[in-house]
Amino acid sequence: MGVNGLSSDTRSVEQLKGTASRDPKAAVKETARQFEALFMQEVMKSMRQATMNSGMMENSATQMGGEMLDQQYAAKMTGLPGGLSQAIERHLQRQLGVKDGELPTAKDATKVPQLPALAVKNVQPHVQEFILKHDAAAKSAQAATGIPASFMIAQAAHESGWGKREILNKDGTSSNNIFGIKAGANWTGKVAEVQTTEYIDGKAVKVTAKFRAYASHEEAFKDYAKLIGNNDRYRDVVAKANTGSAEGFAKGLQKAGYATDPEYATKLARTINTTMRVQRALA
Repeated sequence: MGVNGLSSDTRSVEQLKGTASRDPKAAVKETARQFEALFMQEVMKSMRQATMNSGMMENSATQMGGEMLDQQYAAKMTGLPGGLSQAIERHLQRQLGVKDGELPTAKDATKVPQLPALAVKNVQPHVQEFILKHDAAAKSAQAATGIPASFMIAQAAHESGWGKREILNKDGTSSNNIFGIKAGANWTGKVAEVQTTEYIDGKAVKVTAKFRAYASHEEAFKDYAKLIGNNDRYRDVVAKANTGSAEGFAKGLQKAGYATDPEYATKLARTINTTMRVQRALA
């Protein structure tokens, strides 16, 4: 038995298959909920294993009690608004072509959701959610530039702190500029003016700078693709990206002057490797 009576036995799988054939949207929702529950159980298990125990009370009874408590905590954290299950649900809907307000075709109705392996150790839920959220936009930008989608998602993650440090407009709304692209003299769109950190002669300095503002994250990916793909300054960057080298891509961006942080390439390469590792688990 698992969280909220969930089970991983054959009957549970067959029930999901039956639901998928009748109502793909309901199957996607249930699949997302179950895998969030499994993920939360894994998190609770890892936390419990990291806790120091005296060894005096360690026996099969206390272990069973601990596992049951983990399941109860995981159940309470599963299915919350804005949680991981909603991100998984959106990802699965895109994969299956199931859209809100639209009935699936007969061919779509026979598809069974492919369940992603979300229990990725040492990876925070918001990291996985960020990757799932921007997957479609990144793949579209990949088609335009040849730069791997994982590289672009990772750069957006690095620049925005996995979506937690987005550049804000004056009214507090997001500028959707998750790539940290500045508004130069040729930029005619909206602008967000904020304080940022620049490195001058190796020293971090706080300055006020103007950044491009977009109507959506998708628009930001499109503009990034245009900036990198159509600019001779980044020609070598694209070439390095096409070889699949995360380090080469990151070093190329730093050399081209994309950022002034002397550790930018090292930090970005590390984020790219994390993104690729999570994507392999989600595939």
